Amino acid sequence: MKIYKSTKTIDNYLNFDGYIFTQNKAEAEVMIIGGKPIDLDEFPSLKGIFKTGVGVDNLPFEEAKNRGIEIQLPSDKTRDIIYQETASFALYSILKFVYRDIGTFSTWQKSNRKSLQAYEVLVMGTGKIGDKLVDRLSPLCKVTTYDPVNNTKEELDQLLCQADIVSLHMPLLPDTKHFFDQKRLALLKDGALLVNTARGPIVDEEALYQELINERINAAIDVFWQEPYDGKLNEIKTKNIMLTPHVASTCDEFLVGLAEDFLDFYTQLNR
Repeated sequence: MKIYKSTKTIDNYLNFDGYIFTQNKAEAEVMIIGGKPIDLDEFPSLKGIFKTGVGVDNLPFEEAKNRGIEIQLPSDKTRDIIYQETASFALYSILKFVYRDIGTFSTWQKSNRKSLQAYEVLVMGTGKIGDKLVDRLSPLCKVTTYDPVNNTKEELDQLLCQADIVSLHMPLLPDTKHFFDQKRLALLKDGALLVNTARGPIVDEEALYQELINERINAAIDVFWQEPYDGKLNEIKTKNIMLTPHVASTCDEFLVGLAEDFLDFYTQLNR
């Protein structure tokens, strides 16, 4: 079966000699996708879709079912690596912010800073990743959580106003697109940090740009509105922004797991 790739995520890990790749969408029988949207009308011969992540907002489940196209997500083992590593990366982003200005070695000058214990982190979304971040943070600082299952939107304004750091772990759904618009971003404290390792469109790009260009808040962004990203956040040269190329879960163990999962899926389709 011929394979079409819309992502390079596991290119260096696809070591099976039997794979045949094509750039011709019309003859592709299996597709490996990342976060980009797909148009199934361009793939008349498609039998299977393998997703290299846990986000499902770009997967056409109903249309695929109607056409008899199988959709395969990573295995439980691989998904757990994604959850663990993304939570750890969010923690890294938070710690890098907290300890961003600690002093200058050459002059032996020490900067005043607030203790880690004194920070309040709001974790938005308490699913597989959010829960793991809460577990990591709880021994270190004050942690609050918001999840529509457990909280009302009326509670959210107060939580946002009091948080020093907000970490996003929400799925991208119609009602979470631009969830963080100008109004909600304005609720954040001056100097607060927004961490996004979930999905770019959860945050309104223009509203975030305005907050950052004015240096009112800080942001650590790993997911974007289109990827690779070439948008207006690249214009910001101040120290209040950290941009990373959607790497929160990208560790060797995750990529090896994806390659193994794809081989299992490919073999199953070939039977």
